[in-house]
Amino acid sequence: MNTLRSMIYVIWLYGWMFVMGVIFLPSLLLPRAVIVFGIRTYARLVVLGLRWICGITVEFRGREHIPGGPILLAGKHQAMLDVFVPFLLVRDPVIVMKRELLWYPVLGWYALKSRQLWIDRSGGAKTMRRMLKVAREEVQAGAGRQMLIYPEGTRTEPGDPPQYKPAGVRGFYKTLDVPLVPLATNSGLCWPAHGLTRRPGRVVYEALPAIEPGLESKAMMERLERELEAGSNRLLDEGRERRTDRAQVQA
Repeated sequence: MNTLRSMIYVIWLYGWMFVMGVIFLPSLLLPRAVIVFGIRTYARLVVLGLRWICGITVEFRGREHIPGGPILLAGKHQAMLDVFVPFLLVRDPVIVMKRELLWYPVLGWYALKSRQLWIDRSGGAKTMRRMLKVAREEVQAGAGRQMLIYPEGTRTEPGDPPQYKPAGVRGFYKTLDVPLVPLATNSGLCWPAHGLTRRPGRVVYEALPAIEPGLESKAMMERLERELEAGSNRLLDEGRERRTDRAQVQA
């Protein structure tokens, strides 16, 4: 049954991506705020379809830990869903994304128009300097946006050993000089990093207390990894316990 529902959801996910992409095509010539509104609307449809079709609810916790102005979010990355929810969590996110995604029809166009931050993983120091310059312009220099980075660089399965890549988050933390907010999640329990099957349950995204700017890089990374892993593992335990309770009731 989950497989059938998951296939229907794939049609919903990409069907609405196509529809919204066509509807908002004229906005490519309009102010960026129109595109951000369109992406946010699509993110709501993504979450709505999860509830209606797959029996998956999405909950946000810890909003009180997210300041209203410029911040750097560091998220645990377990599912494709993690890319959409920042548009429901903060006002104007700028997400660090792979350059290859820019070649996707519609997705790439809107990523460019909404001024997301792409990374060339083979670019080395030159790419990093460019990213830091753009980040300063978007987050600090008047735009006041909220930047999101995934310190592990790619999706991981729930419970896998963490493999943090510190260079990026260290660079942004030092350059931007804004609060660093860890964003924990258990999204991989319901939306696996690989494969199409979605499992019923509750996905939780929890913003943890901010790490103040100005810490030494090593101390910042140790604190970020410790708090982000502890928060995500706690949400994983909660999700697994809820799933066990549900199975016992059904039995």
